[in-house]
Amino acid sequence: MEHRCKASNQLGDFKRTCGAPEQCTTSQGHPMDTKTASLTAGPRGPQLIQDHSYIDEMAHFDRERIPERVVHAKGAGAFGYFEVTHDISRYSKAAVFGAVGKRTPVAVRFSTVGGESGSADTVRDPRGFSVKFYTEQGNWDLVGNNTPIFFIRDPILFPSFIHTQKRNPATHLKDPDMFWDFITLRPESTHQVSFLFSDRGIPDGYRHMNGYGSHAFKLVNDKCQAVYCKFHYKTDQKIKCLPVERAAELSGANPDYGIKELYNAIADGNFPTWSFFVQIMTFEEAEASPFNPFDVTKVWPHGDYPLIPVGKLVLNRNPKNYFAEVEQLAFCPANMPPGIEASPDKMLQGRLFSYNDTHRHRLGPNYLSIPVNCPYRVRVKNYQRDGPMCMDNQDGAPNYFPNSFSGPVEDTQHACSSFPASGDVRRYETGHDDNFSQVTIFWNKVLNEAERERLVNNIAGHLKDAQMFLQQRAVKNFSQAHPEYGRRVRDALIRLQGPSAAQHLSNL
Repeated sequence: MEHRCKASNQLGDFKRTCGAPEQCTTSQGHPMDTKTASLTAGPRGPQLIQDHSYIDEMAHFDRERIPERVVHAKGAGAFGYFEVTHDISRYSKAAVFGAVGKRTPVAVRFSTVGGESGSADTVRDPRGFSVKFYTEQGNWDLVGNNTPIFFIRDPILFPSFIHTQKRNPATHLKDPDMFWDFITLRPESTHQVSFLFSDRGIPDGYRHMNGYGSHAFKLVNDKCQAVYCKFHYKTDQKIKCLPVERAAELSGANPDYGIKELYNAIADGNFPTWSFFVQIMTFEEAEASPFNPFDVTKVWPHGDYPLIPVGKLVLNRNPKNYFAEVEQLAFCPANMPPGIEASPDKMLQGRLFSYNDTHRHRLGPNYLSIPVNCPYRVRVKNYQRDGPMCMDNQDGAPNYFPNSFSGPVEDTQHACSSFPASGDVRRYETGHDDNFSQVTIFWNKVLNEAERERLVNNIAGHLKDAQMFLQQRAVKNFSQAHPEYGRRVRDALIRLQGPSAAQHLSNL
């Protein structure tokens, strides 16, 4: 058994480092006399309600599962640091970028998006890539994915979109009709769908994929000058993806492949790293941009907005306990220290509210007191009090503001940068914006011929299970991105389904 991997041998490693077993206690610290028998009236008699040890055990057991995340339920976590390698102080006053060589502790959670907590790591799905920087100005959460874009550009569509990734409410099965109906009715999703069904839709574990903040953000320097930016992590392990057949095999044989692969790499000292970059766009460039720079279904072309190196992300510690440090790990894009601010990106604006809201439901109103979420490098001083699981009620400090009794005060030097805003207040439909121009570039310039062929086959293999009118609509959308793209998806569907499909699809 000496050749077992670190993840498989975790309990053996714990035993070697722990030494002799310690006294077992109740949750109150009372020593336990017998852990394997409940208190009864005689050997065959009824159990007694005075058996506090049993009640203590069962009452906790009944409550030990918290609600799983609505999305990103299955994931892996690790810890490490971010080190600045290049000075970007001309763009941002954020302490995390303070000086070359500076290191900031980080927590990272990788995840699949649509599946439940028990789902396989090797399904075709975007991957979450979220980083919590424990800065001395409070925590910064950069909450992104392994793709630089997303399916939709208006947050009001998000619940409906996620419902299509989940289960049919009647059958409780994944439903291709639901998926393709929504996708084809919202052509803005064509760009992300093309990424999803490309090779990168199934990364080989979490170490071999890039990460992106996806949205546009603002960076603000110490002169209150602001620019727009996008954040990128480029894997130093190089991009590596799983072939469809191998992914399907692992889904059955090793559904926790991604978690295990990451754990073993770190346990073996093979610490994964990512190079961190920003793209910069001035306000003037944003005004003159031929596309909406705040549309998260679009990328910023690297030729116009090159990657600027900033630092290195290193993961060198596995979680000590998965529930405490990964399941309870909570991110929110609204957690931005001075020097990093939100842009007008509609999807980002919607996320600023929704993340903290779901954490308060899932973990409670004091979830930021949980050690893995606590901004431990700065002392929190505010006027929030009480609530379940309160860890620090700030002693006798006033709980109202303003006050005359030495309660914490504001500091205007940390005010957000100002920016002009105008326009009529109404609901602006974005479905008819430019949905296809960047998909054309993706097809023509990003993919090689072998990658195009796999993309087409992956789409057709999933789309064939949807109703024929949805197949027709999808082919029309792909054709708007590029006629060859649509034609090849159509031809692949006909090959898979035979003459009946040819009758319906041949004239498209």
